[in-house]
Amino acid sequence: MGEGRKTLTRYTIEQEHQHPDPTGDFSGLLNAVATAAKIIANQVNKGALVGALGSADALNVRGEVQKRLDVISNEVMIGETEWAGHLAAMASEEMAEFYPIPARYRRGKYLLVFDPLDGSSNIDVNISVGTIFSILHSPRPGADARVEDFLQPGVEQVCAGFALYGPSTVLVLTTGSGVDGFTLDRDIGAFVLTHPQMRVSEDTDEFAINSSNERFWEPPVRRYVQECLDGRTGARGKDFNMRWVASLVAEAFRILTRGGVFLYPTDSKDPDKAGRLRLMYEGNPIAFIIEQAGGLASTGRGRVMEVVPDGLHQQVPLIFGSRNEVRRIEEYHRDHVEAGDDHFDSSLFNTRSLFHP
Repeated sequence: MGEGRKTLTRYTIEQEHQHPDPTGDFSGLLNAVATAAKIIANQVNKGALVGALGSADALNVRGEVQKRLDVISNEVMIGETEWAGHLAAMASEEMAEFYPIPARYRRGKYLLVFDPLDGSSNIDVNISVGTIFSILHSPRPGADARVEDFLQPGVEQVCAGFALYGPSTVLVLTTGSGVDGFTLDRDIGAFVLTHPQMRVSEDTDEFAINSSNERFWEPPVRRYVQECLDGRTGARGKDFNMRWVASLVAEAFRILTRGGVFLYPTDSKDPDKAGRLRLMYEGNPIAFIIEQAGGLASTGRGRVMEVVPDGLHQQVPLIFGSRNEVRRIEEYHRDHVEAGDDHFDSSLFNTRSLFHP
């Protein structure tokens, strides 16, 4: 008895009980985040019925026009997590500064960082979007939070996860002992464990990249993608399929369930920015999940989770997925540095053809 479907509430309590002197703060925080995800899922699901589609009359910290659901989702995440005494502060991709827990609430020992609605450019066309979050220990529990408290490398994460609002609502998370996926059962209003111990296959024949940016890519990325496009008649000797959803959570869930590699690499489109994705709100939590599922996550030049943030909204390149493909892409970056050559030529007689080592 008692071994039926496992809810997220039971799961988080059991996870917390594996640590000495459990206080309930961690499981309480995770369940508050899950409640926020349920509310956001409901808003996404109703869409135009509740006037949630379209743009808001505001810009986010990146200067992008916010969607109404960006604003709604951000408010929901704050409202569901600020009052219970689990957090010292939180930070969001949609806010320029971090959000300290108001004085009327007890301060806790965790920090929460989140992207309230990843892929929001897809909202109006009814493509899957999601919420990404990461939990860190506050280095100074109980004290007034400072921005420096948040600037921890990804290896310091206590937990990371994302909610995917698709045909079903799925919550994927890791606490450092593998990756588990939960599906929202709307009949009982609870997330139920449906994808235990998810694993990323080591090899793949799928890659995801926005090919419209090809003219801005560095030679190692051009080399890798060209080899995939050449298929079985090229250097790789097998055919690849290309995917691009423009929704990071959707890409990550596909890779968790059937393998693949995702590339949002360094490019020259904006020389002042090393990458396009936010380290703290996107790069680190996705990297933590992917690594715990047996995959790899890289900037192309090193492990994402070892990057020390220099600001709340630092941007990085992000390449993640099946480990053998990520290793190959890193190898191509090393080859490029050693060769000292900014040119890539895909023609038959170039230095990487059949007629040269």
